[in-house]
Amino acid sequence: MNKLVIVESPAKAKTIEKYLGPGYQVLATYGHVRDLPEGSTSIDVDNNFEPTYVVPTRSKKTITVLKKAAQNASQIILATDPDREGEAISWHVAEALKLKKDRYQRIEFHEITKEAIQAAIKKPRDLDLGLVDAQQARRVLDRLVGYSLSPLLWKKVLKGLSAGRVQSVAVRLVVDRERAIEAFVPIEYWEMRADLEKSDSKEPFQTKVNKHLNKPLTINTKEEADRVIKAIKIGTYPVTKVEKKEIKRSPAPPFITSTLQQEAARKLYFSAKKTMVIAQQLYEGINVGQEGSIGLITYMRTDSTNISKQAIAEARAYIGKEMGPAFVPATERTYKKARAAQEAHEAIRPTSFWRTPEALAGFLNKDQLKVYELIWKRALASQMADCIYDQVGIDIKVGDYNLHTGGRTIKFSGFLNVYLEGDEDKKEDDDKNVLPALSVGDKCNLLKIFGDQKFTEPPPRYTEASLIKDLESNGIGRPSTYAPTLSTIQDRGYINIENRRLFPTDIAFIVTDLLKANFPFVVSVDFTAHIEQELDDIALNKEKWQKVVGEFWYPFKSDLDKATDTIEKVKIEKPTDEICEKCGKPMVIKHGRFGEFLACSGFPECKNSRPLPPKETGLECPECDNGSIVERKTRKGKLFWGCSKYPDCKYATWTKPKKTD
Repeated sequence: MNKLVIVESPAKAKTIEKYLGPGYQVLATYGHVRDLPEGSTSIDVDNNFEPTYVVPTRSKKTITVLKKAAQNASQIILATDPDREGEAISWHVAEALKLKKDRYQRIEFHEITKEAIQAAIKKPRDLDLGLVDAQQARRVLDRLVGYSLSPLLWKKVLKGLSAGRVQSVAVRLVVDRERAIEAFVPIEYWEMRADLEKSDSKEPFQTKVNKHLNKPLTINTKEEADRVIKAIKIGTYPVTKVEKKEIKRSPAPPFITSTLQQEAARKLYFSAKKTMVIAQQLYEGINVGQEGSIGLITYMRTDSTNISKQAIAEARAYIGKEMGPAFVPATERTYKKARAAQEAHEAIRPTSFWRTPEALAGFLNKDQLKVYELIWKRALASQMADCIYDQVGIDIKVGDYNLHTGGRTIKFSGFLNVYLEGDEDKKEDDDKNVLPALSVGDKCNLLKIFGDQKFTEPPPRYTEASLIKDLESNGIGRPSTYAPTLSTIQDRGYINIENRRLFPTDIAFIVTDLLKANFPFVVSVDFTAHIEQELDDIALNKEKWQKVVGEFWYPFKSDLDKATDTIEKVKIEKPTDEICEKCGKPMVIKHGRFGEFLACSGFPECKNSRPLPPKETGLECPECDNGSIVERKTRKGKLFWGCSKYPDCKYATWTKPKKTD
């Protein structure tokens, strides 16, 4: 009789069955095999929050196949993903198949390679019910919040809206940021600069006027700037200070889920959802020629920066062979434990550093190769030697003022030979400033002094990357939740994306204000983080899941009952200059299931309505002679820009076009 191994996906099953060989049958659950049914809460709040699970229609055939295979198996091995959701899927499989405890075992692995699978088979364990309960608590809490708040929003605001324990906090962060931008009052300031040249070589360079009477210089008006320009005399001045020092910079740690999503957004412009879909493919296995189907990266839902000793040794061997011993640090690199990280997990890394992106280019599609290269380079760089800079700072005294400039040059590239972390908010600095060789006492000719008017800037709008970063830093959500949360708030019409920036819609403001006024703890960043910590405690068997759910539910239910009676219906409409052609009354902009539309203000007596005309951008279509670019929305409310002559011209883009001179 064969041993039956049960995993989630058919791609994963195919790869694992190859490694186990004869005597094993590997079947897939195709995701969850049991869940709370749609259409009802299905949680008995009066019976210790007992959930009622069902086998969805799509999974009934799968369960039949698994039951038949289980009856003929000598042993059943549950090999779902190594996280809470994977543990819960294994538990649901055991429950759905009505397996006795002595009939099945659980195995765990973090990469789909022959060595990892065969090692896991030799170390079976029991189901970790702490992990199962933590996932069950999350599912129950999310169902209670979603199935309680969403109908309230349908009744009081707009049909089709949704609310969620994590998604509503994510929307609040975007709304609060937008309000901070709207409330921001820019403050004028002036940056004073001076052009100089070294007297004996005529090599030019630029400095900033940074001090007056040895105190930091702050200029707020043009009049003040003009006084500085008048006070600083054109002439020849000596260098008064030269400060040189060596700076070492260490590499970033290997990817965890959140940093992979952030970096893919910054460097590849991928959504979190797209990144995780591709990473899943790389993890489950891809045919790479003679090796056949093999998992190319370790498990991609992780919050640990650990790398196995074996992987570190392989990385160091690769670095030494391909780049030379100078690029191998004296000791292995380890990274600081992240808050609440599951240290049994590994960071996201290639299953073999010898499988270079170049070697796999013929087997991966364009996007798979981009994500794999990102992961391979980041993981390899994390085990490389420091980059070393020579940094110099120059000061020149001109009367009562001090001029300063600086620059740096790379002395040893180290990990920069492979990878530099992206930073979407990086400001200009002295990195590229080329300076002549200067020593104390060298004469410099001051050629010009001038001021640049500037204004303080508001906080930047969120991108997917920066929102994930803030969710993680605030302890909101876990590796498996970031991508679906961002996808949901866009699909539900709370967020529009323009040039990678997140803009809250009118509905986002309305719903956030309603929730803040009536359910303050539901959209509280601190409280949501506290719930995540309690879920961690459940996973560690420090808390009972029913107790955690109860402490949330009863205050929430009290607020819900009160809100249902006291909240008035929110009227969402904007006046327009349009006149109804049927009754002559003004038309207004209303919100519907698929976004905004024009409707007669005389409703319900007059039911006239029509779509909003596309919003003009003032730009010409680049692909036809008579068309212009207009703003449009998909049925799910996602913004895009296309030609006004559609369908005759099918030009369209997700990126907001910009006017050119």
